[in-house]
Amino acid sequence: MRRLLIANRGEIAARIARTARGLGIETVAVCSDADAGAVHVRACDQAVRIGPAPVSESYLRADALLEAARTTGADAIHPGYGFLSENPDFAEAVADAGLAWVGPPAAAIRAMGLKDEAKRRMEAAGVPVTPGYHGDTQDPAFLAERAAEIGYPVLIKASAGGGGKGMRLVETPDAFAEALARAQSEAASAFGNDRVLIEKFIQNPRHIEVQVFADSHGSTVHLFERDCSAQRRHQKVIEEAPAPGMTEALRAAMTGAAVRAAEAVGYVGAGTVEFIVDGSRMTPDAFYFMEMNTRLQVEHPVTEAVTGTDLVAWQLAVASGAPLPLRQDQIRLSGHAVEARLYAEDPAHDFRPQTGRLTALRLSEAVRVDTGVTEGDTVTPHYDPMIAKLIAHGPDREAAFARLGAALAESQLAGLTSNLGFLARLVADAEMRAGRLDTGLIARQGDSLLADPEPDATDLALAAAALAGLLETPPETHWRPWGAGRSHVTLAGGETVALSVQPAAAGLAITAETPAGPTTLTLQHTGASRWQVASGAASETVHLHTDPDGVSLTRGTTRHRITLADPLARGTEDGPGGDAVLAPLPGLVKSVAISAGDAVTRGATLAILEAMKMEHALTAPRDGVVAEVFAAPGDQVDDGSLLIRLEPEA
Repeated sequence: MRRLLIANRGEIAARIARTARGLGIETVAVCSDADAGAVHVRACDQAVRIGPAPVSESYLRADALLEAARTTGADAIHPGYGFLSENPDFAEAVADAGLAWVGPPAAAIRAMGLKDEAKRRMEAAGVPVTPGYHGDTQDPAFLAERAAEIGYPVLIKASAGGGGKGMRLVETPDAFAEALARAQSEAASAFGNDRVLIEKFIQNPRHIEVQVFADSHGSTVHLFERDCSAQRRHQKVIEEAPAPGMTEALRAAMTGAAVRAAEAVGYVGAGTVEFIVDGSRMTPDAFYFMEMNTRLQVEHPVTEAVTGTDLVAWQLAVASGAPLPLRQDQIRLSGHAVEARLYAEDPAHDFRPQTGRLTALRLSEAVRVDTGVTEGDTVTPHYDPMIAKLIAHGPDREAAFARLGAALAESQLAGLTSNLGFLARLVADAEMRAGRLDTGLIARQGDSLLADPEPDATDLALAAAALAGLLETPPETHWRPWGAGRSHVTLAGGETVALSVQPAAAGLAITAETPAGPTTLTLQHTGASRWQVASGAASETVHLHTDPDGVSLTRGTTRHRITLADPLARGTEDGPGGDAVLAPLPGLVKSVAISAGDAVTRGATLAILEAMKMEHALTAPRDGVVAEVFAAPGDQVDDGSLLIRLEPEA
């Protein structure tokens, strides 16, 4: 292998390039117009533009990728994860072009690509599978009958994909029809296939997966397990290895089943066999096959950390025809590793994806960081909103979590809303630290994890001072012979903060009247965005990042994004009692369920917006009658666009 084309983007493309370069392999990046200056492009030796920003016109174009390989003289293609990584037709096309495919054979991808067919094959191989319906019939009434036979709650899952897309948990029969329609629509959009299967939802479910690897010489090994139970919207947030509470008997049963699963389909390369485990038992008869991901996983770094391996190097070696670097008895577990996925999203609002410019991005250097963006980059609506992965390794689970918690607290991100504060609280959560986790942990903990507390007087005073520009000048400029200068700052939401600022021995003294009460603070600038803030005898480190749109403030695990009031803005219209439904982020209108004149009730689904690879239901803000509909299926809308207006209340 001399020159490798990486048919992907973001952090995984940069990560593959790093290993390839270390092995002396030249790398070729591909990029859409939106990614022309991206991190993964700069990480490679050369780059080829393959189309406009939409993935259907760039990263999903097999013809453009193959042409890029041809024109650059690449002799191999690594698909990363997502996009075309599990597309058997693309794998075949790469082989037909005389290129090495860094992945499993097309036949293995095809065998595991449809969940229903995969489960039939796993049953034949003696791998336990979850009770459910995996057949071809897709009639809604028929599927509803099968769900009733299986027994609620059930999971509807896309047959052709993963990552939580096309997946819905249904707890009652009357919710089945709408959940099915949404799952099929999302599956069709994400994978080009709207077929679904139905499975029994396991109570107290743990999501535990096994990393497997096979070569073309008949050897298949496992590299132990990962626990990915901490999830939101059926997508992973925290992953760790090994799984907490794992017994040797259960590990032997699961890893043995995973190896049999790979061997049953003639697997070659890196793959992950995912199991659902009854967390209340953790016994050798308490796990069931869910699916096999025929690619490298997002969470592969935790396996690398605890086994001392480089899985991308293994992939490149196996794709070149070499045998596996280690035998099963040579693979050892060492310590514990945990990974957190940092996303541009709003946990307090159902993890809604966010877009915008990263005015500050300073991630801890004390842990491994895999990222595809850097400070100054823009998170766009075209791609998954993951910013980075932070991976900590320690001698045991407590040490690994402590290191990750410290790294999250040290990291700074500004310019848009992210899940950084949520991750810090999750890593510190007592249930998580004790290993008492299942896929419902985040939902159970609710607001204690999801929402930052309301800004207190200190938060409001610091934000107002930063937004007024009072922290950007030397302390002596605030001296007045007639007493402290006063400022009034109106924040978004109409809250007004009255400030007086004057020099103090350590820097600045601020006295403020805020909606949360009065406060007196002394501030000392200690470098970059960092301030030491004292209130009475208490002192703490606070980070303040100011940009043209607002200020991002960090105090421990609490993070706030606070902006100035817009004097030209209308009153809020999309909250309870409002008249309007606005687009919460840029996206594509998939469907509109109402027309002008229809009566609606608060919370009813009015339209579906597709953005950043997920579907978002837009609901009625109150009971009322639809006055006007401004959007139609197929419309591309901007953040804040008026989509539907209700008639004014009498």
